[in-house]
Amino acid sequence: MTIVYILIALAVLVGVLFVALRKKPEEQLPPGAAPKAALPEAKPKAEAKPKAEAKVAERVSEAPTRREAGPPGEREVKVVSPAPKPVAAKARPRGDVGALRKGLAASRVGFIGKLRALIAGKKEIDPSILEQMEEVMLASDVGVKTTQAILGRLRDRLDRHELGDEDAVWAALRAEALEILGESGGGLQSAGKPTVVLMVGVNGVGKTTTIGKLATRAKDANLKTVLAAGDTFRAGATSQLEVWAKRVGAEVVKGKEGGDPGAVAFEATTKAKEMGADVLFVDTAGRLHTKAPLMDEIKKVRKTIGKALEGAPHETLLVLDATTGQNALTQAAMFKEAVDLTGIILTKLDGTAKGGIVLGICDELKVPVRYIGLGERAEDLREFVAEDFVEALFGREAEEAAAE
Repeated sequence: MTIVYILIALAVLVGVLFVALRKKPEEQLPPGAAPKAALPEAKPKAEAKPKAEAKVAERVSEAPTRREAGPPGEREVKVVSPAPKPVAAKARPRGDVGALRKGLAASRVGFIGKLRALIAGKKEIDPSILEQMEEVMLASDVGVKTTQAILGRLRDRLDRHELGDEDAVWAALRAEALEILGESGGGLQSAGKPTVVLMVGVNGVGKTTTIGKLATRAKDANLKTVLAAGDTFRAGATSQLEVWAKRVGAEVVKGKEGGDPGAVAFEATTKAKEMGADVLFVDTAGRLHTKAPLMDEIKKVRKTIGKALEGAPHETLLVLDATTGQNALTQAAMFKEAVDLTGIILTKLDGTAKGGIVLGICDELKVPVRYIGLGERAEDLREFVAEDFVEALFGREAEEAAAE
């Protein structure tokens, strides 16, 4: 019996020792002793953050803080702006600058070639060079007003020592040209069905041929087209327009020889509406800009079109012959005074060394150039793009070689 008690006592003692050994270290501390800080649990190694997340985390750590109210008090909150999105460079439509450069070859040799010769190789620009540049620009039909404005701004920059060498002057000239031509281009502006385009200009500038080329462009764009033979006075004008119409599959509205052009325009506008045509081109007889009765007649044609379709004509385009130089600028001024011009088409630009006329027209009249003609073919009527024009006209040989 005694042995049994002894065994039970030993078992209890072993149990007590076992429990004591299983206790945590802080539980074995004497009363009043502070426990040691526990070590943090080991965390699994974080995976590497993607670059984008790392950037966000970096912005968060650097972001300013603000106080945000909330029960039971306030807390600091990081103010983080959204990650900036990459902005793609805006691509602008570009034409065939090489072909444009060839078309402007005469002006590059004449107008631009003479300007380049004045400043080529100059390490220092003398104010007297600006006087020589003035002679070249006036001879190239830039116009007195535009020439003086451009050279005035260049003179100011020269006084501020901003035009120290050839490259600086050339860059300034290109910038001036772009500033003047900035509102030009864009082609025809659609105004619903049909968009009515009234073509005006003096004799011999190529209005009827230009209409044919525009109709070809319309066909290539799958636009349903109507042509109005409003030149009822020139022998062969109607038949010429009919030839173009046959080529492009367009409808022609014509009147009697010597008849009322307003009646033809009214009938053509009405028919274009009924057919659901996309565009109507209205040809008109060539008229001397100095003859008031003829200019009054074109005003009546415009009013007649407006009676057939409210808001029409949507475009009134003046066709000018670039080879006439300053006379073209005079014509444009007279037509602008008589009718509300929305654009200019400059033909035969390949046949003149005085391409500066484009600058004069845009600067003095504030009327955009929409198209330029660089040859006889339909595709030689090109939609005007100011950047391409300046690059083709002012581009230097080394720059062109690098770009191609």
